[in-house]
Amino acid sequence: MIIAGLNMGNLENRGSARGLCRIFGLLLAILPATARAADTSFIRVSDDKKGFILDRAPFAPWGFNYDHDRKGRLIEDYWADEWLLVEQHFGEMKDLGANVVRIHLQLGKFLTAADKPNEDNLKRLAKLLALAEKHKLYLDVTGLGCYHKADVPAWYDALSEADRWDVQARFWTAIATACKDSPAVFCFDLMNEPVSPGGKRKDGDWLGPAFGGKHFVQSISLDQKNRPRPDIAKAWIKHLTTAVRKVDPKHLITVGLVDWSLDRKGLTSGFVPEKVAADLDFVAVHLYPEAGKLDEALETLKGFNVGTPVIVEETFPLKCSAKDLLGFMEKSKPHAAGWISFYWGQVPADSKTIGDAILRDWLERIQKRR
Repeated sequence: MIIAGLNMGNLENRGSARGLCRIFGLLLAILPATARAADTSFIRVSDDKKGFILDRAPFAPWGFNYDHDRKGRLIEDYWADEWLLVEQHFGEMKDLGANVVRIHLQLGKFLTAADKPNEDNLKRLAKLLALAEKHKLYLDVTGLGCYHKADVPAWYDALSEADRWDVQARFWTAIATACKDSPAVFCFDLMNEPVSPGGKRKDGDWLGPAFGGKHFVQSISLDQKNRPRPDIAKAWIKHLTTAVRKVDPKHLITVGLVDWSLDRKGLTSGFVPEKVAADLDFVAVHLYPEAGKLDEALETLKGFNVGTPVIVEETFPLKCSAKDLLGFMEKSKPHAAGWISFYWGQVPADSKTIGDAILRDWLERIQKRR
């Protein structure tokens, strides 16, 4: 899930921003030094299938989910009128040591109809690619978002499963066409936290519950129809990767999986890694370790190692201390090829909210490791 609704303080606090630069330099020590020296060329999976290569050298993804600003707005809500703010944010993320920025694109903002791309937003995406190239940042382009329910077209929710998948393929054809020649793309993430449901859902009930005013989990089907859930997920991935690779065979493809995707008793997304990863270049998992359960989190992470690289595409000390999370990251080095945390366009001057306190503790614990 994207962490939403956290007030991260005053954007004008440049002293704190400078502190962050030093702090994230320490975080980068967890990863290979080559993660800090990426240049603009296409990234590929390493021959041993455990990591990534950029210009014949190891590349370790490290960076931020640039998912919303301090007002909870997605990039599409302000990049037309506040482009200078986007430029400022990308500069700050670069200064903080990032080499990867994960952006989140909503379907309703890139398709004005089932068969009609939004050309204005595709041009803005091209502009964003140029900005990323300038800063030598690589984009994790996550698509098919329905985070803001008000932005979801009524015609989209009314579609059948097959028609919805075809529209999703058209979305990815448009995005991949816009991105295919850019060296600033790390990967295409087909969807944030998809679920292949068990049983039958209500008509039009494609979205999971809201969290912080946004819908992060999304169903790929409304009716299982006695099909094995991983088979539905595998067919969906195949349908979309085929659409992408027809226009862009170079860039990597993944899916942002919830940590409850493993084939275990209880809650599962149906996207069982070893059963759905055949058409993916690597596996991306969203993992928020819990205090007192760090060993369990490590076992969960190990479960996503299915013969491809694994990155932790979302993490934050949301359920544990900053000290615990840093220790967990260190222990997980043999199992994770990269880490992506969060950037909300600001840094805290002091602790005024629970969100501020969490981030402040995260930073203070890192400072003590110097």
